Amino acid sequence: MPSNQNPLGALPARFRRTRLLIVGCGDVGLRVARDLQTSPSGRHGVRVLALTSSAERAPALRATGITPLQGNLDQPATLARLAGLGQRVLHLAPPPAEGAGPKAWWRDPRTEHLLQALARRTPPQALVYMSTTGVYGDCEGSWVDETRALAPGTARGQRRANAERALRGWALQTGARASVLRVPGIYALDREGGTPVARLRKGQPVLQAGDDVYTNHIQADDLARACLAALWRGRPQRAVHASDDSELHMGDYFDLAADLSGLPRLPRISLAEAKGSLPLSMLSFMGESRRLRNQRLKTELRLRLRYPTVVQGLAGLSAQSG
Repeated sequence: MPSNQNPLGALPARFRRTRLLIVGCGDVGLRVARDLQTSPSGRHGVRVLALTSSAERAPALRATGITPLQGNLDQPATLARLAGLGQRVLHLAPPPAEGAGPKAWWRDPRTEHLLQALARRTPPQALVYMSTTGVYGDCEGSWVDETRALAPGTARGQRRANAERALRGWALQTGARASVLRVPGIYALDREGGTPVARLRKGQPVLQAGDDVYTNHIQADDLARACLAALWRGRPQRAVHASDDSELHMGDYFDLAADLSGLPRLPRISLAEAKGSLPLSMLSFMGESRRLRNQRLKTELRLRLRYPTVVQGLAGLSAQSG
């Protein structure tokens, strides 16, 4: 059957402009689209599409120059139109909170459904998945590079590790170039909940120096630029730490934010006291300590960080928190 008669054949000419499909187009996805659309090459060479499960969100996406596509990663039948649509795909959607159910809580069905849909036609040239540095588990403050074995200590980290494995297997089968960005804490002054100010105002304690853990960060605009660099320059089946150069304990990070914002520093407590008073969600972050090496980000993706440490990234906090 000729390709122009085959429903899985050649696309119409109007679709032949380079297309970037963003899956999970929240704050970071919008920053990626903005960066593309404000650069001369992006304005003329890339069309940005975004999968959304909400019809109400479509007008807001269109207003930013993004073409919305309605579909739901939890409903595979709604994803059929994604096949062959994007030459490059940016997968930013998190796994569901409960995985694939009680017996498969460690799986990420959303990533599985996306990869199945993309495999129905010619696969994208490149797919970038935003994972988490939580796939390493607790490293007791050690320096970590991307060759370290995965040992997630939380259900959330296990689902991310599962998604990474699924992505690599899919890439080997289809021949697509897949890259993984392992991302720590994302912050930005203009990101909802993107600064420590709310926690500083609540006065929730942090760990005392002897019990404290190392924490890692990336400013949201730098993360968006890392996503674009990986889409065009990432190496096949490669993981990269999308992390800045900061080397801080968690308590020191909050102390820095407090000093910059003019708010009181948080009280310090022991780990034993924290276990008896803080919510489990917060304790999970206090139970893992690692320092990330980011050489691949700089040498392979050739990204020059605009905010190399949180000192630069939080510099305007005083004006915002007044």
